[in-house]
Amino acid sequence: MRRWRRYYLLHRSGNSSRFVDDDENILPAAGEQDKSNRQYAMTKKLGRKFYDRPTLKVARELLGKYLVVKKDGHLLSGKIVETEAYIGLKDPASHAYRGMTPRNEVMFGGPGYAYVYLTYGMHHCLNLVTEKEGYPAAVLIRAIEPVDGVGLMKKRRGYRNLQDLTSGPAKLCQALGVDRKLNGEDLCSEVIFVQDRGETVGRTASSSRIGIKEGKHKKWRFFLKGSQFVSR
Repeated sequence: MRRWRRYYLLHRSGNSSRFVDDDENILPAAGEQDKSNRQYAMTKKLGRKFYDRPTLKVARELLGKYLVVKKDGHLLSGKIVETEAYIGLKDPASHAYRGMTPRNEVMFGGPGYAYVYLTYGMHHCLNLVTEKEGYPAAVLIRAIEPVDGVGLMKKRRGYRNLQDLTSGPAKLCQALGVDRKLNGEDLCSEVIFVQDRGETVGRTASSSRIGIKEGKHKKWRFFLKGSQFVSR
């Protein structure tokens, strides 16, 4: 039996509109469906080689890609709109600055693994490990634009405002169900990974990293200009 869906107006800008379906998945704007279908056919999961490169390059090129989490029977995803790079033993803002510990040892491992840590004893943050094994470097995912599983994300966050739903590292982890159980998870697995959906990435910009006391002169925060979903 065919399942009929109702569609609800999400927001309107100019001559275009955005809608969500019964499951609160965001649908393409009018005139974008054919383009979306063509791009979906080009979707590919990022492999190990993507992460085994200079961290600044990875951090910038993650923008516009899609973070996907398949866990507990749910698939959730969002477009990455903001990242931060943390590089090596000489970066005073990095967890690796004072050497390897049980907490940060995943950063010293091979590229393409999830480094999930707990901050303030309650908030999880997701990093993607980069560069060669033994060299501690990673990219913090600071914000995503929610796409798949929006209804579940809102339920987990107890929050209805779409723009603020995943606009921060702790917010997106709570929405996606990312916790310490995913620390060390292979980003080439079927549990958590990043997809290139063949979309053209808009203009990007960089700035100082947020919420740090040292290393502020480094412009290692990257974001999509004009995105309403970056952290505030």
